[in-house]
Parts: sequence; C-alpha cells; structure tokens
Amino acid sequence: MQTQAIEIIETEIVLEEVMSANHSRLIHRISVALLPYEDRYDIMPELEFELAAGRLKPDVALVTRQPYDWEKDIVRYLDPPVTAIEIISPTQSIDGLIAKIRDDYFSSGVQSAWLVLPAVRIINLYLPNQPVQVVSSGILHDPATGVELDLTAIFR
Repeated sequence: MQTQAIEIIETEIVLEEVMSANHSRLIHRISVALLPYEDRYDIMPELEFELAAGRLKPDVALVTRQPYDWEKDIVRYLDPPVTAIEIISPTQSIDGLIAKIRDDYFSSGVQSAWLVLPAVRIINLYLPNQPVQVVSSGILHDPATGVELDLTAIFR
C-alpha cells in the first residue's frame, strides 16, 4: 500500500479596505506635517503591529525613534506605537474605529490616538481614560508626544 504525503500550508486571508483618494491624501499630508518630529519619532504609514490586542495597522503611527538596520527588516513591530492615527474611509464605521482605539490600541499600550474625519475636517484626539478632544480648527496639541499639528495645513 502506498501512502501519499500531504503538505498543509497555513494561509491567512486578509481583506483590506480599498483606500480612497482623500484617505491617501491625508496619510501623505499628516506624514509630511509630522516631519519636524522626525528626530524623536519614526513616522510609519501603514505599518502592522503585533500587540496584546492582536494585529493592528494604523494609517500612520509614531514610533519612538530607533536605529535603522537596512539589512534586517521588520515586518511587524512588537512594541506599540506611541500614537496611532486612523483616518476614517467611506466604508468604515466610526463606532468600529472608536472601539479599536479604546479597546485595542489603549489596552496594548498606545499613549494617544487620533481619529481623522475628512468629510467634516475634524480630528478627534483620544487619550486613555479621558474624554475625547474634538479639534475642528487651529492646532491639535497631543500631550502624549508633544506633537502640534495645524489643521489648516492638513485640510487645505
């Protein structure tokens, strides 16, 4: 009797939201606006993190500056970002993103999170165990990072 070897390959199916033009534009503008803080933080768009709450991938993350090793890349960071920035897209629910911030990011050690609402040109600033701060004009001040962001430049 002949036996056959069967190889089982584990695969993961990941469904990602299609990125809209405004979503893409805001990732770029926020990343550019954060460049003055590059001496303290690595600005990481679309980087995946393996955290206590699972795999999370903010649109933009601020990570404490680390030395680069161009010969050894990192696919998923194991340490949480200092700040996670989420930009709502037309197919996402605001309730789902707020839950992701409050339940997943903060339980994993993220110190602040921004929820960008392009249609109304608002950024909500979330800090653990504090009420949301709604910033609709002027400067967003993030006390967790010391980052200041001019909304006029972002939503121009």
